[in-house]
Amino acid sequence: MNTTAPNRLVQARIAIYVTFFICGLVLAAWVSRIPAIKQHLGLSAGELGLVLASAPIGLVLAMPLTGWLITRRGSHPVLAWAALGNCAALPLLALAPNGWMLALALFVFGFANAAMDISMNAQAVEVEKRYARPIMSSFHALFSLGGLVGAALGGGAAAISLAPLPFFVWMALGSSLLMLWAIRHLLEVQPVASGPRFVWPRGVLLGLGLIVFCTGLGEGAVADWSAVFMKQEIGTSEAVAALAFSAFSAAMVVGRLSGDALIYRFGPVVMARVGGLLAATGFVTTLATSHPEVALLGFVMVGLGYCTLFPLVFSAAGRVPGVQPGIALASVATLGYLGFLSGPPVIGLIAQVTSLRVSFAAVAGMAVVITLLAGLLQVKK
Repeated sequence: MNTTAPNRLVQARIAIYVTFFICGLVLAAWVSRIPAIKQHLGLSAGELGLVLASAPIGLVLAMPLTGWLITRRGSHPVLAWAALGNCAALPLLALAPNGWMLALALFVFGFANAAMDISMNAQAVEVEKRYARPIMSSFHALFSLGGLVGAALGGGAAAISLAPLPFFVWMALGSSLLMLWAIRHLLEVQPVASGPRFVWPRGVLLGLGLIVFCTGLGEGAVADWSAVFMKQEIGTSEAVAALAFSAFSAAMVVGRLSGDALIYRFGPVVMARVGGLLAATGFVTTLATSHPEVALLGFVMVGLGYCTLFPLVFSAAGRVPGVQPGIALASVATLGYLGFLSGPPVIGLIAQVTSLRVSFAAVAGMAVVITLLAGLLQVKK
């Protein structure tokens, strides 16, 4: 397994970098235009929250199926179909004429995005094993970089009043072309003939899953609600509101680019504890101000707090003894994505009853929980 030709391994690493970038780009393209689509369809905060709840349904179906397919067929073909499907689903979000059709489109988008995420992380685990040194955080840095670029493009599109549909079409076409190149250079991983289709998190996997649940909930809050928060609570324009996710994504990129070295020096437990406290502090900073600049600084702190948590958990899950990487990743990622995708709808419902500030305060509390669970990241081989 570790005898892959050096040039082939470098090509595979670059291909996975491109794949992570595209995944973040497509997701950010959607979240950056949520305010425009919310306004176009005339949805309230509560209605938008209910519509967003359709994505977790797609996730629940995608996670066990993807893990099983990776084990049986290998991550290469699964990733190819999932990535192209994710790109193709993006324009559907802007074609929806009402909330019900948007919910259906989000189901498809959530399914494809979850399948892409699991399969690309399975590929990343294989490459990291063959390099025999920590590189997982750098892969996730490209996801965050894609989010930064997607959010910036979305903000620019909003600033020039470009409608979501043509914006999504161009993003989907460009992303598909890049993915067609990357697919040619992915690693071929030998499938496994037998084994369970899905392992519900327990023991070490449960601890890892709970950490990514809290992390995913916080990241989902920023992805789906930061722009709405800036516009509704701070009173910014849509273009400035989109900068919240850009600031968050920029911090994630910086943190993840240096994450491998920091994890090597301080260890996963310390990094997780500091990250949880920093994310909570960032949310509190954003809630305590009415100035856009200070609120953006808060989202930077949140990004720096969350940046290494998903890489830490996915890397650890891929090395859990006795469990195939695809199954282990699907197991812990199920909880992480349930937090990421089901958290925002809950935030919307809480905001409908109370306020968006109360919702963000609850997310800050979940970030503190990460510090209490951080000791579980010390996975023993």
